[in-house]
Amino acid sequence: MSPVSTAQHSALTVTDLVKQYRVTSQGRVGVLTAVGGVDLHVSAGETLALVGESGSGKSTVAKCITRLTEPTSGTVQLGDLDLTSLPKRSLWKAYRDIQMVFQDPSSSLNPRMTTRAIIEEPLRLHSGLNRAERETRIRRLLADVRLDDKLLDRYPRQLSGGQRQRIGIARALAIEPSVLLLDEPTASLDVSVRGQVLGLLRRVQRERNLGYLLISHDLEAVRKVADRVAVMYLGKVVEQGAAAQVFENPAHPYTRALLSSAMTAEYGRTTERFRLSGEIPSPMSLPPGCRLAPRCPLARLSCSLSQPETITISPGHLSACPVTAGQEQETSSPPLCGSDS
Repeated sequence: MSPVSTAQHSALTVTDLVKQYRVTSQGRVGVLTAVGGVDLHVSAGETLALVGESGSGKSTVAKCITRLTEPTSGTVQLGDLDLTSLPKRSLWKAYRDIQMVFQDPSSSLNPRMTTRAIIEEPLRLHSGLNRAERETRIRRLLADVRLDDKLLDRYPRQLSGGQRQRIGIARALAIEPSVLLLDEPTASLDVSVRGQVLGLLRRVQRERNLGYLLISHDLEAVRKVADRVAVMYLGKVVEQGAAAQVFENPAHPYTRALLSSAMTAEYGRTTERFRLSGEIPSPMSLPPGCRLAPRCPLARLSCSLSQPETITISPGHLSACPVTAGQEQETSSPPLCGSDS
């Protein structure tokens, strides 16, 4: 058995992941910190959602995990396999166990390849199947994502956005990975199609016991599909816990503000929003203490002097805010965004 195959159906663990870029601005060289020490864990059959505003570093984390972008430091472990220490020439073997579904299927699918060729490509590279066996697998994958095999000879430009994204999912599933990285998989889709794609992903996960790292700013979708949630702000995870804990009992001021901004108003109910002030700091000039301190209405002097420690609010629920750690969450939290329907 190859060392790569031992990772099948095992967890993805990210430890102290850092990504920095050297940039030049006005003739001066500086360091831009896109990801500043992120720890994540995804188990088989579980969905971990990574949420935050645009520019928080979510997509950079996914690209560093797959080494589409080389991380500055940290480790990415897929079962017993350390992805960060693999030589580049061996990465293609690891991609059998970890695949990515990209945000925009229009740009992630080769416009010069038919549906058949797009799905067949990973099978030719990784499966060892002969041509007839590959054809059988392709047709089964199309059925799995609820597409008709009459689309096999069509090009991406001849398909709808929802169909293209389903083909992207089928391509990712072709070699039976253990973990999928889903980078805003419904962001480019119409509202009517988003629910169908999310339902498809949930069904496939149950059938194959897949681990999902779902990157999204769509909090309503996250609330419906995620088992756990990690909240990112300026390259750091500021809160992490079970989805119900984070949505019903947010402990970090940034999480409260994020949920508050996405709340759906209920008729006859007045809700006070939790607001941040000022502008997001530049990732090239980060505050010395808590990165939220310059904008946070709850900040104390100590918040701007040193990096906050991660505190356990309840089992499995972590927050990087000592100010709110001792507060009663039930009386100060915004309600869930949206309804359960």
